[in-house]
Amino acid sequence: MSKQPIADQAMLALGRHLFSKDYCFITPTPATHDRVYQRFTPPLARNLRDVFGWSMPFDHTLFTREMLAGLEQAEVVERDGPLWRSTVRWSSLDGMLFAHSAYPTSQADAVFFGPDSYRFAQMIDAHLQQRFEPVRRAVDIGCGAGVGALVVARAHPSADVLAVDINPRALRLSAVNAELAGVDNISVYQSDILGSVEGEFDLIVANPPYMNDSQQRAYRHGGGALGEALSLRIVRESLPRLHKNGSLVLYTGVAMVEGRDPFLEAIQSMLADHAVGWTYRELDPDVFGEELLKPGYERVERIAVVALTVTRRHQAQCRSMVAPGTVAVCGIGGANG
Repeated sequence: MSKQPIADQAMLALGRHLFSKDYCFITPTPATHDRVYQRFTPPLARNLRDVFGWSMPFDHTLFTREMLAGLEQAEVVERDGPLWRSTVRWSSLDGMLFAHSAYPTSQADAVFFGPDSYRFAQMIDAHLQQRFEPVRRAVDIGCGAGVGALVVARAHPSADVLAVDINPRALRLSAVNAELAGVDNISVYQSDILGSVEGEFDLIVANPPYMNDSQQRAYRHGGGALGEALSLRIVRESLPRLHKNGSLVLYTGVAMVEGRDPFLEAIQSMLADHAVGWTYRELDPDVFGEELLKPGYERVERIAVVALTVTRRHQAQCRSMVAPGTVAVCGIGGANG
């Protein structure tokens, strides 16, 4: 990695300081965060978890003058009337700390981290444990805070791992998080899907936004009628970029309409034209239920989190393995059950 700007070096120093203090924070959903936040009237941080986990405002006396100056240098604090507030949040995952946007994530270029991040990491880890082929080159599409890239890079330290995103703030945070984790085989690139990177990959991972967001914030808005467009585009553009035996691991959400899964219907027809084996299953049948009250979701019954794994095969290799609760299909120029 190239030499980091002073602000990034200061943020890295903050992350190391939090490690030294045994800082740990598991980030909940925004709805849960809001409920906990409302217990405090007015909210005022008492410790590091309140500042960098619960995103509470704090008085300058909570830190030494030197420490507060360092936070300003890292560009992670801002004035909040007579108080201060952190502009980043730090979350714990599998022994690592991830810097991402503070609550509430209202900015257009906010970088999100939450329960989806934990499930995404578990999904990648499970895939890597079942994979026998080496991972020489991998990419995390829409890397955000860099969760997917770091999970892959730590499991395969000799692999060339790319973290790509259209959001410069995401790339900055991914680079800091990788440095903090001691991972040196990740490169960050600004790219719309795979448009700015070349070649094929043994592994492509993605956790794209899947909401229909009226503000069209990058971390939430998936496009299309119900947030499905970006996920479909990732599938479409990733398939020709897979090496033989290469896999796409996609974690996304689907708005279920009147008992139908429109995302599954779309990918079935898309994957039928490729020599691939694939599995699809619901990881959580009901998330972000509060979204159903918003315009555009009038016909949606629930939003489910789903896992899609697609592996490029030769015709002789393609087989279906069906597990309970899983759709497994092998397509060779057509759909085969």
